[in-house]
Amino acid sequence: MIDRYISAASLTAAVLGLMFLSNPAAAQETQPAQGQPDGNGAAAAISDQKIEAFAVAYLQVDKIRQEYAAKIKAAPDETAKQELRSEARKQMIQAVQTSPNISVDEYNEILAAAQKDPVLVKKLDDKLQKSAPAKQ
Repeated sequence: MIDRYISAASLTAAVLGLMFLSNPAAAQETQPAQGQPDGNGAAAAISDQKIEAFAVAYLQVDKIRQEYAAKIKAAPDETAKQELRSEARKQMIQAVQTSPNISVDEYNEILAAAQKDPVLVKKLDDKLQKSAPAKQ
């Protein structure tokens, strides 16, 4: 049974963990202007190929996040924790960069769009549940 799924909370954590730290200017550009309708436009505008590529990259990023969460928690002081966070961010960015058919900017755009579009979150959730390895 697959017990991993994407949620608005995990998307938010991924956005904060990767998007704002990898390219702050791009993070600001992907946010819609206030007053724009949030509608279902984002889900329709993202191809199935990009959703598949996002799922592959997201699973790699999530694996790194989980790996480093324990290391950060066990770190002896704040300096060590900061160094581990920086190392984790670099590895997350590299994981997206080496994922096929998606760039870091596209990954960030999908994360940002998902924060505003429940239809997109559902599409991503469905793809991740199909892509995630089953846990026994």
